[in-house]
Amino acid sequence: MKIRENYTCPLELTHDITRGKWKPIILWQLGKRPSTLAQLERDINGVTQKMLLEHLNELLHVGAIAKHTFEGYPLKAEYRLTERGNRLLEAIAIMQEVGIDLMKENGMDDILREKGFID
Repeated sequence: MKIRENYTCPLELTHDITRGKWKPIILWQLGKRPSTLAQLERDINGVTQKMLLEHLNELLHVGAIAKHTFEGYPLKAEYRLTERGNRLLEAIAIMQEVGIDLMKENGMDDILREKGFID
């Protein structure tokens, strides 16, 4: 993701940073705990390694996540949220709450229970 020279407002830039099917989910997963690429692939249903790497690199570029590479073999890298990533996660958590409310209103309680969002 390249930061453009002109934006209508700061929200447009933030939208560009989090835009896409997987970025909010990646941030959500990293909000639970730091993770490796392989762990993120297991935790996020349907994401391809190529797409995951692309989104991770974009999030690294804007400072939302950090990458720690461990020495030794096999190679291991772990991703974690930065302070900026935690702030973005706060906004994503609000969006998730709205989604839960909408799902409840539309009779999707079984799905929410199955996923552990409600009792």
